[in-house]
Amino acid sequence: MIILKKNIILLFFVSLFTSCQKDVYMFTSFREPADEGLRFLYSYDGYQWDTLQNIYLKPVVGKQKIMRDPSMVRDKNGVYHLVWTIAWKSESSIGYASSKDLVNWENTKEIPVMAHEPKTINAWAPELYYDSEKHQFTIIWASTIPYRYEKGVEEEINNHRMYYTQTNDFVNFSDTKIYYEPGFSVIDAVIVKQRKDEYALVLKDNTRPNRNLKVATGDNPLGPFNNITAPFSGFLTEGPSVVKVKDKWLIYFDSYGNKSYEAVSTKDFKTFENINDKIKIPTGHKHGTIFKASKKHLNNLLKQEQKK
Repeated sequence: MIILKKNIILLFFVSLFTSCQKDVYMFTSFREPADEGLRFLYSYDGYQWDTLQNIYLKPVVGKQKIMRDPSMVRDKNGVYHLVWTIAWKSESSIGYASSKDLVNWENTKEIPVMAHEPKTINAWAPELYYDSEKHQFTIIWASTIPYRYEKGVEEEINNHRMYYTQTNDFVNFSDTKIYYEPGFSVIDAVIVKQRKDEYALVLKDNTRPNRNLKVATGDNPLGPFNNITAPFSGFLTEGPSVVKVKDKWLIYFDSYGNKSYEAVSTKDFKTFENINDKIKIPTGHKHGTIFKASKKHLNNLLKQEQKK
């Protein structure tokens, strides 16, 4: 009887906590071989994640009809914007769609970000950064243009650099420019605003001997970024996603070498603590980005789950 009362009290406080929340944490996701479409995880605390089983946007653009590396932000008007990788190779575009409720999607199209470079091999892992004051979106992604940069030990078709474009409406875009050229092959970069005039760029050093995650810092979201840290993840890791929970930044990443999902926490992007014992990630999840969604929209998604 005592245990039952304790459980009832615990459920009451959990219910009270979640009912007071205006926003929840959500994680865009996909599953290999990436031909099904957009999936979601959700969390009330940023550590313990559950999965939604439905597919909420099928990959309909591009030659290969896949969706990898889905990145999402919510703008100041409450609209969700999504970009993703549409092909492994032979594509110079990325996918885009928008939604007001995460269920119904519109404006689905290709954005030809590297059309001006006919020798482009790919356009991988686009990532959105949103400046709410300017209502400006910066899209960064990794592309290989053979013989453009010093390749070190890399093959010419696997020598990536980061590029970017900016937009206010996803109709008109600035000219594509080089975003980050650290002198080595780099992919999976994420822009994080720590505070005013302090930015971190979480990135994957994609050179063959390394293939791990590091951080560079700068005073502007467009860089330049310097002072690259030592790796905070092991060999064969990728796809970092960053979220602020209370006074800590959590960096989730795909440890594909170990076939596991892992995370570290940091307060300064200089020292990192392994928090694998504090997180729960559903099996099969592949990397996307963490964003804030309204609790109302999550509840609507949960209702959609019950219909099937």
